[in-house]
Amino acid sequence: MNAPDSTWIRIGLSWHSNGQSVLSGPLLRLAKRLDELFLRLASKWQAEEFHFPTFVCASKLNQVDYFRAFPHLATFPVSLEQTPENIDEFVKGKVMDESGALLLTRTDPIKEILTPAACYPLYIHHQRSHFAAPGYFTVRNTCFRREMQYRPLVRQWAFNMREIVCMGTQDEVSNFLHTAQEQVTQLLGALKIPYQWQIATDPFFRPTQNPNYIMQRVSPVKQEAVYRDDVALGSVNLHRDHFGAEFALLRDGKPMNSGCVAFGLERWLYALIMEHGLNPEHWPDLDSLISNPSGHSK
Repeated sequence: MNAPDSTWIRIGLSWHSNGQSVLSGPLLRLAKRLDELFLRLASKWQAEEFHFPTFVCASKLNQVDYFRAFPHLATFPVSLEQTPENIDEFVKGKVMDESGALLLTRTDPIKEILTPAACYPLYIHHQRSHFAAPGYFTVRNTCFRREMQYRPLVRQWAFNMREIVCMGTQDEVSNFLHTAQEQVTQLLGALKIPYQWQIATDPFFRPTQNPNYIMQRVSPVKQEAVYRDDVALGSVNLHRDHFGAEFALLRDGKPMNSGCVAFGLERWLYALIMEHGLNPEHWPDLDSLISNPSGHSK
């Protein structure tokens, strides 16, 4: 699907070519039910829910070398330098060129980044924390990643990500990820969405020159549930003690391990509709799965 046709529009999808979608009507209701389903899964671990702002402190992400690893994906909030002279210069100028690009005058220093993944603020929020037991958390956020090209619901500049995160010992995180992957497998089966689990790597900039990419190839830490060979619906990710060490997340005086399972909400919408059609009457009964997640949809 390169652009929504009239049927997609009738069920509630509007598309902006810069990589953003608008949901309404039946499709928005389906999205809400999906997220309730993911929250129901998070409740298996009694995961504490957080809602974070859109901006993340750039210096905190720099601690985990984000800007060297993923500079091509980053989106930054920019504002004019807040002096009357600079703002006067902007207002009195042309403001915008023929292509629709703003002709900015001097800008303030950029110290924030728009959230690239839902779980980053969670580690920052808990920095310098000491845990006596494993911590389970869930968070949903609008995430931003620049891409060379976009597809409705599949590859977007702005998209919704739900994550369930475990911070604990190596064994606790390993057990969490194993169980989470089994639960996602059951859920995809109940929704009758075909998929394959595939070993994957993070989308590094110039990957073959990045030692972290090489390490992930040698010792895999990421698996994706892939629909139709090219759409990753979700992922299971082992971080080892990467975030624990950088943000001083401690257990018995040692950096904690962490791992997460992540869901791209728009991509799940895409897979559901591609498999079950554009008629909402033929969509799976998510309400029954929310109340009975081990059951089967119609």
